[in-house]
Amino acid sequence: MKRIVARLYAPLFWGGFIGGGLCLAQWSTLWLLPLFVVALALSFAAEWLLPYETVWNRPVGDRGRDILHALVNEALSALGLLALPGLVALLAIDGVWPSGWPLWWQLALAIFIADAGISLMHYASHRVAWLWRLHAVHHSVERLYGFNGLMKHPLHQLLEASAGLLPLLVLGIPLQVATLLAFAIAIQLLLQHSNVDMRVGFLRWIFAWAPLHRFHHMKYGRAGDVNFGLFFTVWDWLLGTGFYTEVYRIGQGDLGIGSRPDFPRDYLAQLLDPFDSVTLAREPTVPEALRR
Repeated sequence: MKRIVARLYAPLFWGGFIGGGLCLAQWSTLWLLPLFVVALALSFAAEWLLPYETVWNRPVGDRGRDILHALVNEALSALGLLALPGLVALLAIDGVWPSGWPLWWQLALAIFIADAGISLMHYASHRVAWLWRLHAVHHSVERLYGFNGLMKHPLHQLLEASAGLLPLLVLGIPLQVATLLAFAIAIQLLLQHSNVDMRVGFLRWIFAWAPLHRFHHMKYGRAGDVNFGLFFTVWDWLLGTGFYTEVYRIGQGDLGIGSRPDFPRDYLAQLLDPFDSVTLAREPTVPEALRR
């Protein structure tokens, strides 16, 4: 039974909640908030019932901080949605967005375009020093569970969101589709950082879910510069950064920033860290099975 759940969890969670969001949005996008709360509760329950790494379910003084990150960043997303009609009126090329398409096709287009922009900004954040200083907050985690996807420096969240949303603003994305996109991103982040022992089979070549993304959070320096995609793996195959192996199992002790073992854990200290001077420690040795 556990094997069946492990194989079905990710596709049913992804398709079920995003599909459910599409159905509810026909009446009102306000239904997406309680639906996300249900998704969050199910995600946490699944992590306890079918954990990938049992110890990652135990808080290490980070639960309150992670909740603060989530609340602040989701509030910023909500403010962005409130500002969307004005931004579209200012930037959009009139008549370009395919508003006559079915809603699910419009959402698919928005996901594809946003995924390209966000994934490329993510890639740049590992190549440009000042972007990395902001992005490092997200990589400082030493355990992976659903909430980690929302743990970002708000300035980096703003940059990533801008990279994904700006092309859509120019195209004139409707508010309803943008709200569904924000919901779909939240669902994807829950799956991408999940501590559920999901077995995704061939879908790992399509979707950037936890089995791939765990390798991105390795603490071994450049070894973790893989699997940048938010929704899909196509960008990583094009960039040459796609990576997966069954030879090595990512586990406790493999995550974090190897050169910053003393990275601050407090919320306010993490917000200030990109603007402080730091001393880097020696990178830990990359395990043989992870050398590319």
